[in-house]
Amino acid sequence: MQVGLKVWRFNSRSGERELQEFEISAPEEATLLDCLDIVKDKHDGTLAYRKSCRMMICGSCGMRMDGAAVLACKVRMYEIAEAGHVPVISAMGNLPIVKDLVVDMQPFWEKFKSVNPYLQPGYDEPPDGKEYRVKQERMNVIHKEALCINCGCCVSECNAMESDPDFLGPQALAKGMRFVGDPRDGAKLARLEKLNGEHGIWECTRCYFCNERCPKGVDPRDAIAKLGAESVMEGIDRDMGAKHAKWFVTSAKTTGWLRETELVPKTQGVVTAIKQTKFALGLAMKGKVPPPFPPHVAKNVQESRRLYDLVHEQGIAGYAGIVQGEHALAKLSHGNVQGESLEQIYDRPGSFSRPYLQDEEIPSGSEGGMGALNQADTTPGEEPTKMYGDNQPGEGAAK
Repeated sequence: MQVGLKVWRFNSRSGERELQEFEISAPEEATLLDCLDIVKDKHDGTLAYRKSCRMMICGSCGMRMDGAAVLACKVRMYEIAEAGHVPVISAMGNLPIVKDLVVDMQPFWEKFKSVNPYLQPGYDEPPDGKEYRVKQERMNVIHKEALCINCGCCVSECNAMESDPDFLGPQALAKGMRFVGDPRDGAKLARLEKLNGEHGIWECTRCYFCNERCPKGVDPRDAIAKLGAESVMEGIDRDMGAKHAKWFVTSAKTTGWLRETELVPKTQGVVTAIKQTKFALGLAMKGKVPPPFPPHVAKNVQESRRLYDLVHEQGIAGYAGIVQGEHALAKLSHGNVQGESLEQIYDRPGSFSRPYLQDEEIPSGSEGGMGALNQADTTPGEEPTKMYGDNQPGEGAAK
């Protein structure tokens, strides 16, 4: 297939930038990284980028495609090329560019090291040389955070880091949560105290771009939320962000709404609120401030109150409450809301295709599931096989 690429070239010595276009021939199974390899091997050997494993494990090949961070080894180019689109490839954001697509990762690693990314055991070694065992339920708390491969895609897209380069950033904070949530670690409170400092947890702008661009499903913004919830539960709530969060809860459980007119006096104090009077009056004249009295109560506020009471009855607070919510959302996303069997879920309209199991007979007339023999290219060869509209194997495919 013919693939077009526009690559931003950069020379750190001269400071010059140039958008260079390449058109190459690549196999249909090629990834963006494969295409860059072809450019370097056959067209321009001076092109600089990082790579290593080529299988989404090392995190080396982070870069931007059309302004959004990606792992080059994960992006398949077939549909992009078929659509006639020529993507623009550039270096990751929020990090100094060394050359072309290579960025200086030193600031990234300094913040990573600042959260002490290693276990600080808070337990005595078990007797007789036995291993220290932890229940799976406890380790599920940090399952997502443990998936991080330090690629930097989340850092590249972080709005908070763009406005404040000293902000710890989503990767470092997610790594911090990986150890705060580890039941074997003995430095939990010390870690939370440090992460609640200046440029820490509460400086996140909650744009969720880090979740959107993470190639491994770590969801760094969720990790930051867990750190904030655990901090408040442990009484580490001196930061203005923590006070805001606590007022949000109080406001939601009482009226069902965020009472914005009370936000400043409740979180920053009466003196600061008085100083903000002129600004508030300006907002009121523009119709941006609702009347403070009487406080407007939502129609179904009892549902908000019941939810609050239910959470407290369960005794699940801090990051445990967010983890519980993640599990619930996962079930909802798979349609498992009433204890249905997997077969019932796959049979529902709009559900994902049922996975193909090895040696399983495909029902007559069925398109098969993800990975089925008639849904994927399963045979190697000089020319890749193609899928056809009638779901019949193409020439050279498995019969």
